[in-house]
Amino acid sequence: MRFSLRQLIVFVAVARQQSVSRAAEGLALSQSATSTALAELERLYDTQLFDRFGKALRLNERGQALLPQAIELLERAAAIDSVLEGRAGYGRLLIGATLTIGNYLATLIIADFLRRHPESTLQLKVHNTVTIVERLARHELDLGLIEGTCRHPDLVVEPWVADELVVFCAPNHRLAAVGSASMADLAREPWIVREPGSGTRETLDQALRHHHSVLQVRLELEHTEAIKRAVEFGLGIGCISRLALREAFRRGNLVPLATPELDLRRHFHFLWHRRKFQTAGMREFVGLCRSMTAGVERSDEIAWSLIP
Repeated sequence: MRFSLRQLIVFVAVARQQSVSRAAEGLALSQSATSTALAELERLYDTQLFDRFGKALRLNERGQALLPQAIELLERAAAIDSVLEGRAGYGRLLIGATLTIGNYLATLIIADFLRRHPESTLQLKVHNTVTIVERLARHELDLGLIEGTCRHPDLVVEPWVADELVVFCAPNHRLAAVGSASMADLAREPWIVREPGSGTRETLDQALRHHHSVLQVRLELEHTEAIKRAVEFGLGIGCISRLALREAFRRGNLVPLATPELDLRRHFHFLWHRRKFQTAGMREFVGLCRSMTAGVERSDEIAWSLIP
């Protein structure tokens, strides 16, 4: 082999940052040393791995083919290094989660993971489904936990646990005393909803599509807690996961509305790149996720003791 691990480290950093200067900063190298390592790798094989657009770099076809293999080799090398040095733990794990999962489940699993493996480090990125899928496709995350659907050809999708959205309102809302709402009722109300690109919005839009209904959207918000507060203040009705609402329902701050005409069921899913090396840390994290939901039919049925 003519390449070095250092050259691959530089290549992967530049591919992720799409910039030599940003890659150099992340690697704590000079820009000159970073450029030299990348140029030497390309010179050794008389090839180019990037298309150059001024200072911006974009992976070309050969670079795209190399990236997942380079990442896998570096991860295996790091695992070997840990064994040889006698280090415990699983190294660094990058997890991406959508909002409902990130706020109500992922942090609990992360805390359990770090208690069991204190030598490991873990970073959680919370975004909507579209962003998580994009970042996994670019090899910027090890594992994704999403509440929407994914049809990206480069990603593996595995179901985790069932979830269900629920329409809800403030206790003093006219529909609260009825406890249910027809499609005609829903069409007359102002709505507070998640933004396009979120799994929650996708499920709601899909359910409404069968009825050819258009909502009167008053507000689009990126955070479930903000939606809950807006509905509680009487600005409209909302629709988010039962998991995010069960404490508010228990306290009586918000009221669920039965909507028998709408199918608001969905699943949480695991995602990873199909060319991604499955590290022991990834397998352990997924295992803890499955342990948390073992015997549970729906996310909001997870034992109360596990959720703050």
